[in-house]
Amino acid sequence: MKKFAIIVAGGTGSRLSSETPKQFLLLNGEPMLMHSIRNFYAYDPEIHIIVAMHPAYAGTWTALCAESSFDIPHQLAPGGETRFHSVKNALALVTGAGLVAVHDAARPLATVDLIARTFAEAAGHGTAIPCVPVNETVRSVAGGQISLIDRKTLRITQTPEVFDISLLQHAYRQSYREEFTDDGSVVEASGKQIHLVEGEPTNLKVTLPGDIELAEVLLKRIRPGDVE
Repeated sequence: MKKFAIIVAGGTGSRLSSETPKQFLLLNGEPMLMHSIRNFYAYDPEIHIIVAMHPAYAGTWTALCAESSFDIPHQLAPGGETRFHSVKNALALVTGAGLVAVHDAARPLATVDLIARTFAEAAGHGTAIPCVPVNETVRSVAGGQISLIDRKTLRITQTPEVFDISLLQHAYRQSYREEFTDDGSVVEASGKQIHLVEGEPTNLKVTLPGDIELAEVLLKRIRPGDVE
């Protein structure tokens, strides 16, 4: 079975108040994107890795790889206007039958165990999306009405999201909608049900100032690229 990993690296760093795109921010001395690529390579050295990146950043990325002697094989796909369009562009490079993961470059702490678990579950169910429970009190403020929501019914989804290749390619033949915030929502809109699997609380998405410092602490503790 062929395996692909699409890593979406289209961030600009705006919410981090940084002029450097967040996928290039240093985490333990090297660009965050390198950690995400290395974790998939540690899971399976034969996996085909595709990085969706804005063409304007391709030269910078090539220079960073040369500077760091980073030689894990991967292919670049042009990033699009939205995450949806970036994934769609990368899917054009995915061929044959098998499984494809879609992962955010800003989640550099996804462990080999998590990646393996999502691929294994997707092999049996056609989809696998990691999630974690909500541990805080949640209220809705829709329409000016404040109401308590039962947090036991809520889950926070993460990446990597893994799908049967043909299933995801079929889903991405739809036109873009604003509610397509992840790949699971695209698949659901195509009429397919998603399958949730256990995620990892440490699978942090680097988004806000301070997240890099937290990620560095977690990186030293969990060592996500280690193979058990």
